[in-house]
Amino acid sequence: MKPFEQFPSELSKQIRYILTDIDDTLTVNGRLPAVVFVAMERLQNAKIRSIPITGRPAGWCDHIARMWPVDGLVGENGAFYFRYDDSTHKMLRRYFKPENERRADRQKLAGLKLEILKKIPGAGISADQPYREADLAIDYCEDIPPLPTEAVDQIVGLFEKAGAVAKVSSIHVNGWFGEYDKLTMTRCLFEEVFRENLEAVKEDVIYIGDSPNDAPMFAYFPHSVGVANVLQFEGRMPCNPAWITRKEGGYGFAEMVDKLLAL
Repeated sequence: MKPFEQFPSELSKQIRYILTDIDDTLTVNGRLPAVVFVAMERLQNAKIRSIPITGRPAGWCDHIARMWPVDGLVGENGAFYFRYDDSTHKMLRRYFKPENERRADRQKLAGLKLEILKKIPGAGISADQPYREADLAIDYCEDIPPLPTEAVDQIVGLFEKAGAVAKVSSIHVNGWFGEYDKLTMTRCLFEEVFRENLEAVKEDVIYIGDSPNDAPMFAYFPHSVGVANVLQFEGRMPCNPAWITRKEGGYGFAEMVDKLLAL
């Protein structure tokens, strides 16, 4: 991982999209610093699109799409994308699975929830679970005392034993049924909203994140960036980002935007 302060000026001129995780990439200790909103507005003014790619729930994503200076977002680790059209005042919601399949998945996840809570002492259900439409979020350190790495690995194992996909973020283990992830739905968003083939324009994109569930994005995008706190997962990710900021969380995101726009 190379320091982002060394990012070449010739590359900065071609960046048209910033894709960003939210938790511990835009936040610091669970809060959004003001510099993050300022940085996003500066990107919009520079005609660079900002698109959060997050594991957070549909209820939160509706608010983010409406209220934040963003150009759409992918939520629940790829279960959907939302985009709010300011000109028509309408929300575009695009799901990977139809409602009847999501309903059936929620029933299976309800049983899996009980099993995980029974077998993993200290694990909790994410406080944002009531606002989710497609996945189950197991809290391992956001609103509960942190669980050891071994317990987190056990949670992943229980999801996978049930045939679900499981991804570890900096605060949750998210599990769902379906062959999709953040990258899958990002491709759909680019094709259906921006009329771009993601493979053809990936050199024009920066992806910034902080944890193992960002690894597929780190691997796909040549100009991937980790905020400094990604180092706590070093050795636990199949792929590291190409670049790294000096600062952590939202301050690292703002640092990246400052450097990018200065170049």
